[in-house]
Amino acid sequence: MTGPRLPRPTRLAARDVAVLSVVGLRARMARTVLAALGIAIGIAALVAVVGIPASNQEALRAQIAALGPNLLTVAPGSDLFGADKAKLPPESVAMIRRIGPVEAVSATGVTKASVRRSDLVPAEETGGIRVAASRLDLLDVVHARVREGDFLTSADDRYPVVVLGDRAAHLLGVALPADRPAPLVWIDDRQFVVVGVLDPVPLAPEIDSSALVGWPAAEAFLGFDGTPGLIYVRAADHAIEAVKSVLGRTVNPARPNEVLVSRPSDALAAQRITEKAYSALFLGLGGIALLVGGIGVANTMVISVLERRREIGLRRALGASRRQVCVQFLAESVVLAGLGGGLGVLLGTAVTAGYAVTQGWPAVLPVPVLLGGVGAAVVIGVLAGLYPAVRAARMAPTTALADA
Repeated sequence: MTGPRLPRPTRLAARDVAVLSVVGLRARMARTVLAALGIAIGIAALVAVVGIPASNQEALRAQIAALGPNLLTVAPGSDLFGADKAKLPPESVAMIRRIGPVEAVSATGVTKASVRRSDLVPAEETGGIRVAASRLDLLDVVHARVREGDFLTSADDRYPVVVLGDRAAHLLGVALPADRPAPLVWIDDRQFVVVGVLDPVPLAPEIDSSALVGWPAAEAFLGFDGTPGLIYVRAADHAIEAVKSVLGRTVNPARPNEVLVSRPSDALAAQRITEKAYSALFLGLGGIALLVGGIGVANTMVISVLERRREIGLRRALGASRRQVCVQFLAESVVLAGLGGGLGVLLGTAVTAGYAVTQGWPAVLPVPVLLGGVGAAVVIGVLAGLYPAVRAARMAPTTALADA
């Protein structure tokens, strides 16, 4: 004779599982918030670490596009003995102009003069400012802009006038107010009139720390020998590498090894390599924070199982299957981690956008990273809640009620 057939446990609908998981978390709100916060910090760190460099990279692309990636610089290198005594021939600029794809050429020449705010400042205290002779077309080639006043012209490049780079003007404390006479600075033993101040030049940072005088004035007043010290070359975009490869032999056919050719936009891009190394470091820290947050979720769920043994025993006694108990606690873990992931994505987005705005960058938020942040949180929720859920499912109803 067989005993009475036990009723088959009903299945929980997905909606019922979601309601149970939310009710379980709301009953312990403080613990839920703290556990979700750990996940949120990790996800926010990951989103910010990816979003900030992406914004920086987009700003770099825009900056290089505006300045032109087709700028090359030519400078004297070392001679055969390794000494820094090599010079560029005086006819270097004219020789470079003969290269077909070259669009524009200009140059500056190094002098031994020093610049001071007044003759009361010791001559050796230059503040790192160099005095350089400048061609009149320099600004057009390097895409620089005058912030105050004017640049050198054919009307004044043979007279004692000077244009200061951004850093040079700051160090000398020079500004050009519209309602006052032009300020004076001392270059060697002669006063020069400051006629202009430049904006920063990202592709030619040496200009920022320079006091630029006309080429004829440098020869007349500063003992300049007319030799170019740094040549700036604009070439057609499609031929930039070809031009770069022939510049050394064009400038100095006899000793092309004494000519250094570089591309300033490459230097700007190289600066981001270091920043990417720091990004990898912060990415690791974000991963650690995410791991700690996952451990916090697991700890919260284990404690929840221990505290809710009476509930588990009662549900099992009323007919809930082990699978239903397991799904309930696993769903609570996933919802908890999902809340933290969503909060982390919002926080990381806010941090990325805020930092980009303060730096003047376009805010770039890669969609795969945002979706991946929430996905990672869900995966962590599953892994962190698996053991507590299985442990809850294995509790016998009598044992759970007796221990409660």
